[in-house]
Amino acid sequence: MKEVSLTTHRRTEFINITSLIQDALTRAGAGAGICFIYCPHTTAGLMINERADPAVVHDIGSFLEECVPENHPWTHAEGNSPAHVKAALIGGSVQVAFEGGKLLLGRWQGIFLAEFDGPRKRKIWLAIAS
Repeated sequence: MKEVSLTTHRRTEFINITSLIQDALTRAGAGAGICFIYCPHTTAGLMINERADPAVVHDIGSFLEECVPENHPWTHAEGNSPAHVKAALIGGSVQVAFEGGKLLLGRWQGIFLAEFDGPRKRKIWLAIAS
């Protein structure tokens, strides 16, 4: 098991972590297989989507804000129910195949940490099967 740590800086933020995952995979020395990437937090998630145009993740964030409004009559005492719901919608893990020690992502794809309750220190766990 490998761990990657990072700090988020805004309440809602999509951080491209592709290079962090690739660096961890390189350090592991794995040749080919599957990298299972897991976020052990209930108010953040992981997704694979377009990395080339930042408008894409902006649009995803805007849509989630509209679908999961802050002013809904939430009952969770900590006041961060929208973050929990958004994280549940995004999901907490992704899997990416790799070959020759390189992640096999599509031309425009990147791996993103989706932060919904920041700023916070976050960790990502990797299980590498080769």
